[in-house]
Amino acid sequence: GEPIKDTARVISRMCDLIMARVNRHETLEELAKFSHVPVINGLSDKFHPAQLMADLMTAVECGLKIDEIKAAFVGDGNNMAHSWLMLASKLGFELRIATPKGYEPDADVVNLAMKNAQISGAKIYLTQDVKEAVSGANVVTTDTWVSMGQEAEKEKRLRDFAGFCVDENLMKLAAPRAIFLHCLPAYRGYEVSEGVFEAHADEIFAEAENRLHAQKGVMVWLDRQRNG
Repeated sequence: GEPIKDTARVISRMCDLIMARVNRHETLEELAKFSHVPVINGLSDKFHPAQLMADLMTAVECGLKIDEIKAAFVGDGNNMAHSWLMLASKLGFELRIATPKGYEPDADVVNLAMKNAQISGAKIYLTQDVKEAVSGANVVTTDTWVSMGQEAEKEKRLRDFAGFCVDENLMKLAAPRAIFLHCLPAYRGYEVSEGVFEAHADEIFAEAENRLHAQKGVMVWLDRQRNG
């Protein structure tokens, strides 16, 4: 098909902003390099920042102050884990990530987060112990164990992630009134139990709605930066 750099130069002549959901993060970087207008990462295999803005907005709506957040991410060290690392390390709150061995976040992202944390004061921990990660957390979150494009790995992943389901017993270790977030779609009985999902459904669906509002905010901010 058409080279990405050509697509970028065509589309950016027709609009004020581009939001792209892509498989490869490199595609997004090439779009941004050749576009004449700002490019927003709607999702890539490396990061999902638009989702994290909605997550943070939801946490604040639930009464948490940013510097008081103690977040626990349980599951695959994927684009969501990477985005939590960037968010926590920039804003200075505590983050614990629990993954099975072999599913840790990418080393380059972890290294960048640790450098950011030296400036922001964020506390970041990586572990394979879900109980250690969730203990005392006031925000608990997870993601699907099998992302798009990983269907061939499904059976192996289900075996490897056994014990990483966020269920009622695990949530008992979290802080009182802890919230649970999920970027959806959720696979009940796998990364989250039916009981935990339904107990926190109001938070989860507020989070889903907040994707709209957070991304509208990004668009308004970028437009003001361009046009004053």
